[in-house]
This record gives sequence, C-alpha cells and structure tokens, in this order.
Amino acid sequence: MMRKLLGLFAIVLMSASGMAQTGPKIEFKAETIDYGTVSKGDDTGLRVFEFTNTGDQELVISDVKSSCGCTVPSKPTEPIQPGKTGKIEVQYNMNPGQISKTITVTSNAKNKEEGIILLKIKGNVIVKEEVSPLEKKKTLPSS
Repeated sequence: MMRKLLGLFAIVLMSASGMAQTGPKIEFKAETIDYGTVSKGDDTGLRVFEFTNTGDQELVISDVKSSCGCTVPSKPTEPIQPGKTGKIEVQYNMNPGQISKTITVTSNAKNKEEGIILLKIKGNVIVKEEVSPLEKKKTLPSS
C-alpha cells in the first residue's frame, strides 16, 4: 500500500513539474505609452516600448503591425536571449488631434495567448499658434 502511494505521489509530482511554463516569456516595462499633450513640430513622435525575455528560451518577435498607416512600428531583427532586453520603436506622424492607436506584436512568447501582445499609444497633438512679428509689436507697451 505504501509503495502505491509513493508511486502515485511521484507521478503527481512529475506531472506538476512538467506543467511548469518553459519557453520564451515577454514582459514589457509598460504596454501603454502616453504622449501627453505635445506640439506638432516640437516632438518627433518617436517612442520606445522596452521589454525583457523572462523565459528560458530565445524570444522571437515575428511581426509588429499598427492599427493605421500613421504609426510605423519597428521590431528587433534578432532573437532576444533569456534575461536580455529588446525594444519596439513606434513612430507616430504627429497629425494634430487625439492619439489612440494599437500596435499588435506577434511573438513566440508562452506567457501571452497565441504569443500576441497589444501595445497602445495615446495622447494629444496640438499645433502651436505662431504670433507674427507685427502682432508682437502691437502688444509691446508704448513709451
């Protein structure tokens, strides 16, 4: 009887350790970047999503797509080794108005459903009003 219990215990223990998640895992510092309120012409629109492979196998980013043509993402070309960091750069074209875009990252990460991660950018782009030199003179106090 004791042997059967030990055997059963060994089987349960082995199957539990087999279920431990191995493989590449991706962890982002932030999955949303808030531009805040920025002025067109003063800001390039470039932002960076940093991530770490917290798994035990190399992480491959196979695809990165934006929800529109106004946002251009770029992905790492080489696999990210366990414990190492990588980055996904996002270039927004700085069209005036609200920013609310999604970047879909496809990878071999085992900690994300089907390896897909949705990153977001948000904010507001304004156009600075330029004051002409003539209007500036009008506002100067006269002597």
